[in-house]
Amino acid sequence: MTFLTWILAGLLAGLLAGLVMKRGGYGLRWDITLGLVGSIGGSWLLRTLGFYPGAAIIATAIVAFIVAVIPIVAQRKFWATERPIEKKDAFWRWGLGAGLVALVAWMTLGPVQQPAAVAAPIEERAYAVTPASVKVKAGIVMGEVTEMKVAERVEKGSDRIVTAAKLTGTLKLKNMSANQTVRLLEGKLRYIDAQGQPIKLEDSRTESTLKFASYGSERLDPGQEAIQSLDVEFPAEALKAKRLKEIRLEFAYIPSSYREETVNFAVSIGAGK
Repeated sequence: MTFLTWILAGLLAGLLAGLVMKRGGYGLRWDITLGLVGSIGGSWLLRTLGFYPGAAIIATAIVAFIVAVIPIVAQRKFWATERPIEKKDAFWRWGLGAGLVALVAWMTLGPVQQPAAVAAPIEERAYAVTPASVKVKAGIVMGEVTEMKVAERVEKGSDRIVTAAKLTGTLKLKNMSANQTVRLLEGKLRYIDAQGQPIKLEDSRTESTLKFASYGSERLDPGQEAIQSLDVEFPAEALKAKRLKEIRLEFAYIPSSYREETVNFAVSIGAGK
């Protein structure tokens, strides 16, 4: 907007030159050119000297008009001409002047562009799970769930939910058998209320299943451990005080006999070459 002010000031100085100073000019085009040279050159010079009045639009407009007039006055004084004023110059001066006034009026009184809405900050709201670590045992599979917590992301101030609540943690499982292999299948977490009933997720969310993997496979040999990260949906209803009683981990596995065989074969090593 400030640069446009300097341009408008140069145009205005050029238009008024022929109306105020009747003689000595070279016509409308030269007056406008000199006005623009004065305003733009004056803007650059004042910026260089550190006197640029950027604090207020009115001060900027006044200074821009003054420096725009300087080249026009200098031309009239030192390089004046006896060129007669043409009627079409006067016509264009009045016409462009009216257009310039209309433009300034629209810029001043027109609709003000509203600033873009600033996005509200987002914060993570965490809920402690007590206890945060529990032991688990299912047949020949034992382990524990550790570092459990529930977190959701909300809009600060309005508490609008941005990211629904999730339960995170780490699940460690170990095959305690000495002679059976375990193939882990899918698992699920259930949230049980005080009446022993599952707390359902909201309609817009689906239950997450656990995909087990250990060293690239879902199989656990005797004594082998598997570590599984938990990041599953958590129902908003379960966040209410005394609503949640327990969390139930359901998973299935298929045991099978585990055998190790030893095979010996004779070899010999030839001479090195």
